Amino acid sequence: MRGCMRRIGALVKLSLLELWRRNDMFALLVLSLVLLVPLSMARPFGATGATRYFDEAALLLMWGYSLFISLGIGGRLFTSEFANRTVYPLLAKPVSRGELLVGKYLGAVVASWSALAFFYALWAISSVLRGGECLTFCFFQAVALHALFVALAVAAALAGSFLLTPSASTTLLAILFPAMFFFGRRLPDYAENVSGVLRGLVNVVYWLAPHAEFFDMRQRLVHGWGGVEAGVFLAVVGYAIFYSGTLLLGARLLFNRKRL
Repeated sequence: MRGCMRRIGALVKLSLLELWRRNDMFALLVLSLVLLVPLSMARPFGATGATRYFDEAALLLMWGYSLFISLGIGGRLFTSEFANRTVYPLLAKPVSRGELLVGKYLGAVVASWSALAFFYALWAISSVLRGGECLTFCFFQAVALHALFVALAVAAALAGSFLLTPSASTTLLAILFPAMFFFGRRLPDYAENVSGVLRGLVNVVYWLAPHAEFFDMRQRLVHGWGGVEAGVFLAVVGYAIFYSGTLLLGARLLFNRKRL
């Protein structure tokens, strides 16, 4: 058991260093620094209250950036290993396929979380400079749920990379996650207004697609509505763990069936 954890820890460190060496990560962080800080500190027409909507727009950009990073990292975890044939020396250590999968996944999640921490640090600093309170209970709930969403997105991209080509998988998930983020909560109402096959299809999408909107606390954080109840928070945490675990299990089965 100790040897397994040591090998997984080494894979996490290796994946983290490899991902942070990519220039696109730093380019995205610089872009976020250029866009998020002015947007979150703007005061339109001198109206202090209107800054809340700019804060919400800045948080929405953070969601977009984090999704882009998560899908990009998760989709490339094994495609580059297969293309460069570096998966063979990794499995010859010896490292099992399950350990390799978990180690690479955790490394990708940690790298995505580090970028997410940078985004929220920028937002928090701008909020403090404007005299606002950012380190509230709602803030920590929002960060935790956003981090769980990132882990879910990485798991989805990883599983999709074994089913489709990286570009096809990333494109499909880049459409699915924003669609559920903005319209997921409205699907039951839409299903009531249609009939036949379309209603069944909408219900299938509602029950099977990843509900990104469950993790969104932007409006609560910006408008000071407070955090969610402990039961609701734990339910979302359980949903993220179950969905991510199911995706990783599917990725493990597909990886085991892949001929190397």
